[in-house]
Amino acid sequence: MTKRKLLFLTSELEPFNNLSDIATKISELPNELAGCGLDVRILMPRFGTINERRHKLHEVVRLSGINVMFNDEDFALTVKVASLPNSKHRLQIYFLHNDDFYNRKNDYLDDDGKFYDDNSERMIFFNRGIMETVRKFGWAPDFIICNGWMTSLVPFYARTAYGSDPIFTDSKIFFNIFDEGFKNPLEAKFLEKALLDGAIKEDKGAEFKPATHTALCKGAIQYADAIILNTHSIDSELNKCIMNSKKPTFNRDLPSENPKAFFEFIDAFKPIIESEGA
Repeated sequence: MTKRKLLFLTSELEPFNNLSDIATKISELPNELAGCGLDVRILMPRFGTINERRHKLHEVVRLSGINVMFNDEDFALTVKVASLPNSKHRLQIYFLHNDDFYNRKNDYLDDDGKFYDDNSERMIFFNRGIMETVRKFGWAPDFIICNGWMTSLVPFYARTAYGSDPIFTDSKIFFNIFDEGFKNPLEAKFLEKALLDGAIKEDKGAEFKPATHTALCKGAIQYADAIILNTHSIDSELNKCIMNSKKPTFNRDLPSENPKAFFEFIDAFKPIIESEGA
């Protein structure tokens, strides 16, 4: 039987960086899912705080030449790869980088503890960069797990701008919600830029428009196939959105849940794939 393919998206992962509870709560998840027979690939930003020498990152030449376009600008994307340390399954992590967006000594906050003004653009670059990188892979994921607000545009893009692309057409998308967010809204022009120069109609992204952490999660929920909870303190507005969506939900924050149960939740979304020639 052909292995089902899982695209795992995150802005943080131990031991590369640990910005919030996200890294802690998902650190073992890629290995657990690979252990259940999934072909797992991990994508994350290559923040300046990630030490390339220590983690043995090297550029993926075959993925060179990718440009990410939005806000009528063209941004160069560099993809580097490393192995996940101590992984029995030899998992690979692909780091998406742009010198202007990520070559900084801090991740989201400047030296004064202020949220970077261009975090919205850094997020858009990462999300569209994911779509373009996976297209260049030529690797159609059966499942996509989006971890946290930094990945919240991927379900949106997969069902709109990239909706007719066979790479994403059959992907089942899961959005993973955590306690960690951000306090103040992103820039006022966030949605305008996220619409990729008019490639997506404004009404399709209405949920995202307030550009708050809650709004990003609501937008992701609208376009995802299912929801994962890694929190027990979800705000009432977001909880109402989840309830109204009536989409399948898995709560990983419950002590009774285990890796096998989570895999079964994910796997139930795809039919059995027979091996070629079967």
